[in-house]
Amino acid sequence: METRKVQRLGPSTLAMTLPAEWTSNQGVEKGDEVSLRIGDKGTLTVLPESVQSEESEAIIHAAGLDADSLERAIVAQYVLGRRIIHVDAGDGATLASEHINAVYNAETQLMGLGVIEETPERIAIRCSVDPEDFTLDNLIERLESTGSTMRNEAIKALAHGNPDLAQRALNRERQANKIFVLMLRLIFTSYQNPNLARAVGLDDGFPLIGYRSIAKNLELTADNAEDIAEIALEAEDHSLKVDSSTMQRIREFTDQVNELTEQAAHAAVQRDYNDAIEVRQRYSEVENRVREILDDLPEMANTDLLEVREVLVSLQQTAEYAVRNAEIATNLALNEESEHTTIQTPASE
Repeated sequence: METRKVQRLGPSTLAMTLPAEWTSNQGVEKGDEVSLRIGDKGTLTVLPESVQSEESEAIIHAAGLDADSLERAIVAQYVLGRRIIHVDAGDGATLASEHINAVYNAETQLMGLGVIEETPERIAIRCSVDPEDFTLDNLIERLESTGSTMRNEAIKALAHGNPDLAQRALNRERQANKIFVLMLRLIFTSYQNPNLARAVGLDDGFPLIGYRSIAKNLELTADNAEDIAEIALEAEDHSLKVDSSTMQRIREFTDQVNELTEQAAHAAVQRDYNDAIEVRQRYSEVENRVREILDDLPEMANTDLLEVREVLVSLQQTAEYAVRNAEIATNLALNEESEHTTIQTPASE
């Protein structure tokens, strides 16, 4: 860590020099303006004006990349906060059909992304997402709600032998993924530019690493719901080979899991330690539910038993992800003053 001595320039003015290496790298010269951001934890952040005004661009060189690799590269540049992404064939070549298709496939996966220019040699795509249009807390709630909706539709599909409901759940997976990747973009850009943290609803950047983990856990719960929906589509008669009372127990288990995921997300968003504690307590009540349901099943074919087990395991994994989110909510909550915690900082001499 580099230290700087604070000097007095006048009766009420204190000053500190900027590191020469930093000013050179950021292109800051005498007379330029910089932005100052005062954090609520005693921090002061200095930002060059370029951070506020420049739109970040990236060029992806398509030569040597297959379609899948190119698509992943576009998603990565989106996550890293690029405003404009160019896909270039290079050396005067034309883009292959598979590369063009990869661009448009990526476009459908990402929120706010659209092609703005296309030539045989190059395609430019632009992200129109404004960070101020979203808050990370709202996106957490939307992602959790999408996963719960998928889960309910998949279980109802199994209960009623309804493939349309299962397909509806599968169709929502794309929306869940769009929300997840948008969250990653906002998290990365807020880390790179602390001024954006406030734009997405945070007082400082401390929660960002926790939000990254919460977003991934919620994305995995949507994957669990997708697994159940696929079982409903592939199963004979699109239903489980269980009696009505067992199916009712599975639906009740699903309701309990939904309540856990919602409460864990609420605990993180509201920094509510009491909610986080309750999630862990409620999880202990459902932890053994899978084994209880399986133990009460009558003799059945192995394939039928495997389908039931896969559904229950997916629900149990979702509950475990809720507990993980509650643990993150605990860290966020206890970093602030509350009825449970008083934060003391060293007194200045």
